[in-house]
Amino acid sequence: MFVGVLRLRLDVPGARSLKDKRSVVRSFKERVQGRLKVAVAEVGVLDDPRHATLGVAVVSNSHTVCDQMISSVVSMASTLPDALLADRASEIVSFGEGGRGVVGGIEQMLGDLDDDNDDEGNSA
Repeated sequence: MFVGVLRLRLDVPGARSLKDKRSVVRSFKERVQGRLKVAVAEVGVLDDPRHATLGVAVVSNSHTVCDQMISSVVSMASTLPDALLADRASEIVSFGEGGRGVVGGIEQMLGDLDDDNDDEGNSA
């Protein structure tokens, strides 16, 4: 399993109010979510009408698919008519097959709980 994370910083030079910025951001979010089926949220400082920071997340069985989805989002952001793509950063994290092998992951926690239950059963 792979998780791709992308941070985009958009400059919205024509925005004179938060309402103007929200309109641009909402339109972009809806378009990206509708076409690519990724999670998108505005993060960072929310009260600056001329700048927006967005977080994007995608989960896939393939590193290549994550990379392609992130590239597609960046491409869409770079062609926005009302905003400029000012910065981007991305990372793709591997969680091993089915999430197994993740140190500190839920599987380990559940395994620890099973071990505790086994210990209780053995002491009886």
